Amino acid sequence: MTIPVPQEWIRSSNDERAVDNGCWFDESSAERVREFFLRFLKHSKGQWAGKSFELLEWQWQDVVAPLFGWKRADGTRRFRRGYIEVPKKNGKSTLFAGLSLYLLTCDGEPGAEIYSAAADRDQASIVFNEAANMVDYSPHLASRLKVVRSTKRIVDHRSRSVYRALSAEVPTKEGLNAHAVLMDELHAQKSRELWDTLRYAGASRRQPLMLAITTAGYDRLSICWEQHEYARQVLEGTVEDTAFFPYVSAAEMEDDWTKPEVWSRANPSFGITIDAEQFAEDCREAQESPAKENSFRRYRLNQWTQQESRWLNLEKWDACGDALAELEGQLCFAGLDLSSTTDISALVLVFPGNEQYDVLPFFWVPEDGARRREKRDHAPYIPWIQQRYIDASPGEVIDYERIRARINELGQRFKIEQIAIDRWNATQLATQLDDDGFEIISFGQGYASMSAPTKKLEELVLARKLRHAGNPVLRWMAGNVAIEQDAADNWKPSKKKSQERIDGIVALVMATDLATRHIERYCIYDEPGGLFL
Repeated sequence: MTIPVPQEWIRSSNDERAVDNGCWFDESSAERVREFFLRFLKHSKGQWAGKSFELLEWQWQDVVAPLFGWKRADGTRRFRRGYIEVPKKNGKSTLFAGLSLYLLTCDGEPGAEIYSAAADRDQASIVFNEAANMVDYSPHLASRLKVVRSTKRIVDHRSRSVYRALSAEVPTKEGLNAHAVLMDELHAQKSRELWDTLRYAGASRRQPLMLAITTAGYDRLSICWEQHEYARQVLEGTVEDTAFFPYVSAAEMEDDWTKPEVWSRANPSFGITIDAEQFAEDCREAQESPAKENSFRRYRLNQWTQQESRWLNLEKWDACGDALAELEGQLCFAGLDLSSTTDISALVLVFPGNEQYDVLPFFWVPEDGARRREKRDHAPYIPWIQQRYIDASPGEVIDYERIRARINELGQRFKIEQIAIDRWNATQLATQLDDDGFEIISFGQGYASMSAPTKKLEELVLARKLRHAGNPVLRWMAGNVAIEQDAADNWKPSKKKSQERIDGIVALVMATDLATRHIERYCIYDEPGGLFL
C-alpha cells in the first residue's frame, strides 16, 4: 500500500519519482532529529554559547527534515548521498557537528562508525571540536560518550560506536566500515582521492549516508565541481537519482551582488548568524578591489568564481601617482624579477616611510626585439625606451652585467638594505650581487611567500599609502595583473593567467614584503634619527 506523502515535501521531479518507487515521508523520524538537537545539544561559541541548539528554519525545512524524514519502502533512509552548498558563516560546521552526534547515538545502527572528513587536520578539527564541545555542554551526552581529543575520537560504549575526524593527510583510510561520512568544505580537497576512498566505505551498512557540505570553489576540474554540477542536475530533474540529496543556496551569476536582497537570498542565516551591517561593510570593501570582489562573491554569496581574478583597480592605482619624496641616501628594499634573457626584467626599489611607501622601478629589454615585443605585448616599448623608462640592452638578449652595474650604481645613491630575488632564474647574478656586498634574500614564488605581501600591496594602494609617480611601465603591468587564489584564500600574482607582462609588479610585491617586515621590526618616531630599535 502506498503511503501518501504531504505535498510540502514533494519539491522536485525526483521526489515524485521517489513516491512512484514506494518512498514515503515519516514526520516522526524527522522530528526525532529536531528534538535531539533541542534537548541534548548546546552551542559553544559566540552569542548563543550555552543555549539549546534550535534548528534554524532552513536547517530544518531544507536539510534535516527531508534528509531524515524521507524513507524507502523498506523503512530505511531514502537518501544515501548528498551535497549541501551554502556561503560561509551560515552555520555549516555546527550543523554537521550536531548531525555527527545524532548519527553516533540515535540512528539505530549498532557498531556505527561516523567520520567527519576534511582536506587537512586543521579543517577536520573544526567539526570535531564543535562536536566535542557539545558533548561537554550536555550532561546526558557527557555521561554516555567518551571524548578523546588527542586522537579526535568520540566513543559510545553503549552501542559500540565511534565518531572520528579524518583528513586527507591521514596515511590510510582503507578498511573503514562507515555508517556515515560527513565531508566538510569539499571545495578544499586538492584531489578526489579521499572522496573516492570513502565513497564506498559504507557498502555493507543497512542505510549508509555520505554527505558533503561546502562553500563554492573555483576549480572546474575538482571533485567539488563534479558534485556541484551533479546536485544542480538533480535539482533541475535532468538527472534521475532519488537517492541523492541536493541543497544549494547561492546568488545567481547575473544578480547584482551589491544589493541587500541578493545577500539575504543567498544566505539562509542572514540576520541570524550573519550580521547585516558587517556584511554591508564587507561588500563596500569588495567594491574597492577586484580581488576582494572575487572572494566576496565566492565566500559570501556562494558563486563559483574563476581561479584567476582581476586584481588592482587602475583608478586607485592612478590616485597613488604623486611625486616621490627626496630619496637620495634613503633606506630602501629591492625586488628583482629576471625574465629570460629575451624578455623584460624588472628591479623595484621600495622606500618605507612614516606615512608613505615610495616606489622607484627600473626595467630592461633587449634592444633588437623591442618592436617585435610591441606587437606581442601590445605595449609602446619604443617610446618608453626613448623616454628612458626602459633600458634597452644592445642585441637580442639582456646583458645581465648591465643590470648588475646599474644595481651597483643605485647602491651608491641609496641604502639598499636587501634584494629579494627568485634564484630559479638568477643564480649567477644573485651570486655576483652577493659578492658585491648586497644582502640577497631568496624569495619563493608560491602562496607561502607571495600571499601576505600581495595583500599588503593592495592595502597600500587602496589606502593611498603608495607613491609611484605615475611610471607608465609599472602602470601598464598593474593593469595586466590577475591573481591566483587557493582554497584558503591565499593570493599570488599569476604570470600564467595575467593578460600581459607583470614582472614589475612581481618585483614590487617582493620588495614590499622586505619593507613591511622591516617596519614590523622597528618603531618609527618623528624625532631626529628616524628609525629606532
